[in-house]
Amino acid sequence: MNLIEINQKLGELNEWSLEGSSIQKTFDFNTFKEAVTFVNNISEIAEEENHHPDINIRFTSVSVFLTTHSAKGLTEKDFSVARKIDQIS
Repeated sequence: MNLIEINQKLGELNEWSLEGSSIQKTFDFNTFKEAVTFVNNISEIAEEENHHPDINIRFTSVSVFLTTHSAKGLTEKDFSVARKIDQIS
């Protein structure tokens, strides 16, 4: 996927950004428990899609990073999972 395609697809998402060869978004919650529940919900999406993000939890903040490791970059899978994650946030 080239940079023009990536930027076009980023424009279709809600506040995701390009970070190296990944797309990234940070979600903020009121409590740690809400953050962990969100991560558990992401895990359901990841299993259904067989596409697993890197996730960092910092108390009430959850950062999600998507890339397709086998392709060594971004693919449609990353943007599809990002859209699904936005639907549960």
